[in-house]
Amino acid sequence: MNNGRSAIAGFLSAVGTTRAVHGLLRRHPPGGAPRWERANHAGRTVHLQAGPAAAAGAALGAVACEGRGAAVVATVAAAVCGAYDDVRGDHRRGFRAHLGALRDGEVTSGAVKLFGIGAAGLVAGALLKERPLDRALAGVVIAGTAHLVNLVDVRPGRAALAVLALGAPGLSRGALAAAPMGAAAAVVADDLGERVMLGDAGAHALGAALGTAVAAGSGRLGLACHAAGLIVAAGFGDRVSRLARSPV
Repeated sequence: MNNGRSAIAGFLSAVGTTRAVHGLLRRHPPGGAPRWERANHAGRTVHLQAGPAAAAGAALGAVACEGRGAAVVATVAAAVCGAYDDVRGDHRRGFRAHLGALRDGEVTSGAVKLFGIGAAGLVAGALLKERPLDRALAGVVIAGTAHLVNLVDVRPGRAALAVLALGAPGLSRGALAAAPMGAAAAVVADDLGERVMLGDAGAHALGAALGTAVAAGSGRLGLACHAAGLIVAAGFGDRVSRLARSPV
């Protein structure tokens, strides 16, 4: 299957899977409906089922593309770590707060995400690249992109739109970006309409899937540039989130 056909197959598979899983979770919410409800930035009640649904869509959509193993590993691990934070998360934000708590012997949900997604990124990088340095850089790109998408998930639709915008250029280098784009496209209308929320599970999963596509299509120089940019974005995470909160 050539790149164009793989991209179309991955996109459509991601859209269909996301919509099907979302509908199933809405009809039969595990643990009861209240467990899946949150108040958004405006105080409106929204539903979290879109997050796991988007993660499932991004993972299954990647099956049609080269690099599928790395994408599935990164996407599923990021979704699991993000879901843990959705359920067990606390008020603390930022790497410093969670690492400080870890020094005091407390394992926060943020620390679980940091190390869990970081480790998954390295495993996915090892599946994509042959040389140790390239594997490490790919791991940084995958984990860093997961974090970046979560940073902008502060207003309705921001994370999904970011995935669509950042993923489109990568389609010229491989089909893998079509999977997170399809999953994002499947939920963006409901997200913008403030009916659903991706939560950490969805934002991290879409970001990890997108990061895998970026890593798969980049050589060492590209990996290094992307990794450097993502590290800077993480360092200025509060500013990135404030920018994402601004009106569009």
